[in-house]
Amino acid sequence: MSTSNQTPTYELELKAADQRRRLHDSVEELKTQVRGKLDVKRNAREHLWIASGVTAMVSLVLGYGFGGMFTRH
Repeated sequence: MSTSNQTPTYELELKAADQRRRLHDSVEELKTQVRGKLDVKRNAREHLWIASGVTAMVSLVLGYGFGGMFTRH
Protein backbone atom coordinates (compact mmCIF):
# COMPACT_ATOMS: atom_id res chain seq x y z
CA MET A 1 0.00 0.00 0.00
CA SER A 2 1.73 3.09 -1.21
CA THR A 3 0.97 6.47 0.37
CA SER A 4 2.25 8.37 -2.67
CA ASN A 5 -0.77 7.31 -4.77
CA GLN A 6 -3.34 8.26 -2.14
CA THR A 7 -5.00 11.64 -2.06
CA PRO A 8 -4.38 13.38 1.26
CA THR A 9 -7.34 13.53 3.61
CA TYR A 10 -7.58 17.30 3.60
CA GLU A 11 -7.95 17.35 -0.18
CA LEU A 12 -10.83 14.88 0.07
CA GLU A 13 -12.41 17.04 2.76
CA LEU A 14 -12.08 20.09 0.52
CA LYS A 15 -13.71 18.24 -2.36
CA ALA A 16 -16.54 17.07 -0.10
CA ALA A 17 -17.09 20.60 1.21
CA ASP A 18 -17.18 21.94 -2.36
CA GLN A 19 -19.69 19.29 -3.40
CA ARG A 20 -21.89 20.07 -0.37
CA ARG A 21 -21.80 23.77 -1.22
CA ARG A 22 -22.74 23.11 -4.86
CA LEU A 23 -25.53 20.77 -3.80
CA HIS A 24 -26.83 23.34 -1.32
CA ASP A 25 -26.78 26.05 -4.00
CA SER A 26 -28.63 23.77 -6.44
CA VAL A 27 -31.32 23.00 -3.87
CA GLU A 28 -31.77 26.69 -3.04
CA GLU A 29 -32.10 27.53 -6.74
CA LEU A 30 -34.67 24.77 -7.21
CA LYS A 31 -36.66 25.98 -4.18
CA THR A 32 -36.70 29.51 -5.59
CA GLN A 33 -37.97 28.29 -8.96
CA VAL A 34 -40.69 26.14 -7.41
CA ARG A 35 -41.86 28.93 -5.10
CA GLY A 36 -42.10 31.25 -8.08
CA LYS A 37 -44.18 28.81 -10.09
CA LEU A 38 -46.52 28.04 -7.20
CA ASP A 39 -47.14 31.67 -6.22
CA VAL A 40 -50.95 32.00 -6.27
CA LYS A 41 -51.07 35.80 -6.56
CA ARG A 42 -48.64 35.88 -9.47
CA ASN A 43 -50.44 33.07 -11.30
CA ALA A 44 -53.80 34.74 -10.73
CA ARG A 45 -52.50 37.98 -12.22
CA GLU A 46 -50.96 36.25 -15.23
CA HIS A 47 -54.03 34.17 -16.07
CA LEU A 48 -56.81 36.54 -15.01
CA TRP A 49 -58.15 37.18 -18.52
CA ILE A 50 -58.15 33.51 -19.44
CA ALA A 51 -59.95 32.56 -16.22
CA SER A 52 -62.46 35.37 -16.74
CA GLY A 53 -63.14 34.27 -20.30
CA VAL A 54 -63.65 30.63 -19.35
CA THR A 55 -65.94 31.62 -16.48
CA ALA A 56 -67.97 33.88 -18.77
CA MET A 57 -68.38 31.15 -21.38
CA VAL A 58 -69.43 28.54 -18.80
CA SER A 59 -71.90 31.01 -17.27
CA LEU A 60 -73.33 31.82 -20.68
CA VAL A 61 -73.83 28.16 -21.59
CA LEU A 62 -75.35 27.29 -18.21
CA GLY A 63 -77.62 30.35 -18.25
CA TYR A 64 -78.79 29.62 -21.80
CA GLY A 65 -79.51 26.00 -20.88
CA PHE A 66 -81.30 26.90 -17.67
CA GLY A 67 -83.37 29.58 -19.41
CA GLY A 68 -84.18 27.16 -22.22
CA MET A 69 -85.81 24.75 -19.77
CA PHE A 70 -88.54 27.32 -19.07
CA THR A 71 -89.08 28.70 -22.60
CA ARG A 72 -89.26 25.56 -24.76
CA HIS A 73 -92.63 24.08 -25.59
